[in-house]
Amino acid sequence: MVDVNRYDSMEGQVALVTGATRGIGEEIAAQLRAVGATVYAGARDPADITASDQNPVELDVTDDEMTKRAIDHIAAQAGRLDVLVNNAGVGGARAPLHENRIEEIDTTLAVNLRGPLVLAKLALPLLLERSGGRVVNVSSGMGALGEGMSGTYPSYRVSKAGLNGLTTYLHGEYEEDGLITNAACPGWVRTELGSQDAPRSPEEGADTPVWLSTFRPGSTSGRFWRDREPIEW
Repeated sequence: MVDVNRYDSMEGQVALVTGATRGIGEEIAAQLRAVGATVYAGARDPADITASDQNPVELDVTDDEMTKRAIDHIAAQAGRLDVLVNNAGVGGARAPLHENRIEEIDTTLAVNLRGPLVLAKLALPLLLERSGGRVVNVSSGMGALGEGMSGTYPSYRVSKAGLNGLTTYLHGEYEEDGLITNAACPGWVRTELGSQDAPRSPEEGADTPVWLSTFRPGSTSGRFWRDREPIEW
């Protein structure tokens, strides 16, 4: 396991988790709250956030105005943002590309890639106010270029490869400003997206994204991780 300098407590720090109503996102939000962070749990319907110790925020990453309002709300209420976890995602159509409907392609790319890109743009001013702001992108081995991409789910695979590209861009552009950006593959997890046939629990899937969220300033950045170990893009 890679040895990194991490916060034992995130007391006083603020995190935004997208897609926090269920599955991996819900667990990431719960685990970040457990280590002391003030958590803003993003949801298209804030009423779906049932945890009393989290701050629900209306957030559909495909709606630019709603995304801006969410960041403005955090800025006004908390005055800071230390961690952005881009978790919201959809699986898209399973069929090979030539059988996909264009509308399905557009939806998958909008949620999985364009949404995190726009949200990062809007969150960067807050994240860069102090050294050590973190962006954690919940990606997938299905988007790893080195692991091959046969096996259907074309839009999902390409969107996650793009999310990995966003990770390397943010690292290259903003590392000197103190930003720490990493991507995580949670593995095949028992969620609505992953199905109940998956071998891993949401708790296991959330572990590496939460671990990356606790990195201190100057920690490793610009990498792709699985089970707290770096993997190839």
